[in-house]
Amino acid sequence: MEQQIKVFLDKKRNDKEIGGQKRLKEKHKDIARIDQESKRTHGWYVRVRFVGKTYSKFFSDRKCGGRNSSLLSAISWRDKTEKKLGKMRTNKHVVTVSSSGTGVVGVRLNEKLARYEVSWVTPLGKQGKTSVSISRHGKKTAFEKACAIRHIREQERLESGN
Repeated sequence: MEQQIKVFLDKKRNDKEIGGQKRLKEKHKDIARIDQESKRTHGWYVRVRFVGKTYSKFFSDRKCGGRNSSLLSAISWRDKTEKKLGKMRTNKHVVTVSSSGTGVVGVRLNEKLARYEVSWVTPLGKQGKTSVSISRHGKKTAFEKACAIRHIREQERLESGN
């Protein structure tokens, strides 16, 4: 297959010798490396998703002055675009679509046990879980408490350095 799309998934920046040239390998959220020899296309493709819309741009190695320059331009554009849209800047994966039926990520209704169940990922990467009783708090208040717990736990994870 002539088309080669490479996404660098290294967590740490490092220089690696490939074919006699030093290449910068690094993982960047929402940025993918494109090397398509058949069309002589080489560069970085940035995709920012926010509130159901996708904003994207390609940064060519040739136009930006090289592989590293195009990567730096791509990172800069991504960060500026996220700031302009009001999207929180983080390298961690953030789930924004709920399939639980409540419309809130990490909060689901367990009708059988009459409670809202809350789940999140801890700053250490472990799963955290708790529940809020509907019979004790009422359906509306239990849902509000569950959403508040989820929000607090998610903020703790995003603000941690881990």
